[in-house]
Amino acid sequence: MSRPDVSRRQFLQVAGLTTVSSLTLPVWAQSKPSSSEVNWHDVRDWGIEGKGWDDTAKYFDRLPALAEGVVRSNVWNLSRHSAGMLVRFKTDATDISADYAVTSSKLAMPHMPATGVSGLDLYARDDEGELRWLSVVKPDAQHVVTKMCSGIIPGPREFCVYLPLYNGTESLKIGVPKGATFEPIEPRREKPIVFYGTSITHGACASRPGMPHPAILGRRLNQPVINLGFSGNGRLEKEVGRFLVELDPSVYVIDCLPNLLGPQVEERAAPLVRQLRKARPTTPILLVEDRTYANTPFYVERQQRHEHAREALRKAYETLKADGDDQLFYLPGEDLLGEDRDDTTDGSHPSDLGFYRQANAFEPVLRKILASNT
Repeated sequence: MSRPDVSRRQFLQVAGLTTVSSLTLPVWAQSKPSSSEVNWHDVRDWGIEGKGWDDTAKYFDRLPALAEGVVRSNVWNLSRHSAGMLVRFKTDATDISADYAVTSSKLAMPHMPATGVSGLDLYARDDEGELRWLSVVKPDAQHVVTKMCSGIIPGPREFCVYLPLYNGTESLKIGVPKGATFEPIEPRREKPIVFYGTSITHGACASRPGMPHPAILGRRLNQPVINLGFSGNGRLEKEVGRFLVELDPSVYVIDCLPNLLGPQVEERAAPLVRQLRKARPTTPILLVEDRTYANTPFYVERQQRHEHAREALRKAYETLKADGDDQLFYLPGEDLLGEDRDDTTDGSHPSDLGFYRQANAFEPVLRKILASNT
């Protein structure tokens, strides 16, 4: 599969790191706004995008409350993370603040920074109508009150804030100076792209919440996205499928091979597709192979793992197609990351560059699927 070349400059622009000096945050960064000068707006008053169910145990959960005790405990616990969720609003404010709390004191991981695990990622729509990165919050506590940006060029514009990837969100308020306009933007009503997958879908190891490929693709395709990645626990389970069928997406993206061996794929892939298909007869389903470990050329067991899992998924795909499923699609794994293998943090999980490349691999396939179903 062909993929656009990625120059260093192109990637750094997407990642928001166009110059070394941009890594040095301005003096206002992490400063606390004066409560007497700010009007606060609770995002729950107009709604979070990327949330598939209203009947959740906590507002920012990713699965409904009924899922507790149905899905495995690991899946349930990970579903309390706010990965993929975002909030939109318009304001003419030149300063934008956040007052938010996360559910866990574990703000970072050894291979993933606090900005990605527990931070907020702020985007703004530019004069060409594109959402562009503006700033990221670097949390140092479970409860953070801070300016996300200050002194930006005046004028009304749309903003988007991505929520923490690997932490739960307890609360979130957006603050603008008194006298500034503020217009909430409700979640879009278009059918979302639903991703069901592993830690990679979940967002490991993006430096910030706007950089996993589901988020990048949401911006590129201008589509709502629901992220149901469960770190280490994306296993093609019918118990998760029970809740997937309650959603009405534009396409299901099933990307679970990194958490499965060949025999498990052979046992579970076709039944999950049939489970989805029974409830959603015409909804496109995209089956995705596992990405190739960066150091696979040096390990026979990893080569065999890829070979066996992919062979099982391909066999399930061909069987289902032979049975007449004309809305089933397939994405090979070899092109998800670059040939240089320099785009992961640990050989398995993509860096920001890896996620950028994954988005490049997914984009033409999803565009074709979406275009054929409009």
